[in-house]
Formats: sequence, structure tokens, C-alpha cells
Amino acid sequence: MKILLDIKDEKALHLFEVLKDLRYVKMKIISDENALLIEEIRDAVEEVKLIRAGKKKARNAKDLLNEL
Repeated sequence: MKILLDIKDEKALHLFEVLKDLRYVKMKIISDENALLIEEIRDAVEEVKLIRAGKKKARNAKDLLNEL
């Protein structure tokens, strides 16, 4: 399982110390930009799931291209 946490800098060091002592936990620090990218991709995937389930209406490709 992967978990993305948003922690205040002054609190993060304490949490890192706790987590590094757990052999079953692997940590990787990522940049704010990468965290934002991951969140945006996750949101996009959720939107696609809603569209496929018929709970949200899809935009046509021409409107999408015009927006870009």
C-alpha cells in the first residue's frame, strides 16, 4: 500500500524518525511538484471512472483541444 502524506516541515522530521525504525516501511521523499502531479493524475483517473460509470458527463475532444 502506498500513502501520500502532507506534513508540515517542522513535524515531518519526528515522523521520519518513527517510520525509519519500522522495517516494514519504506520511505521516499518526493518534491512538492511530484506530489502535485501524482494528485492531479489521481483526480483524473477518478474522473474517468465516474464518466465510465455514467455518473459524470464527458466532454468532447474538440472542446478539450480548444481549451488547451
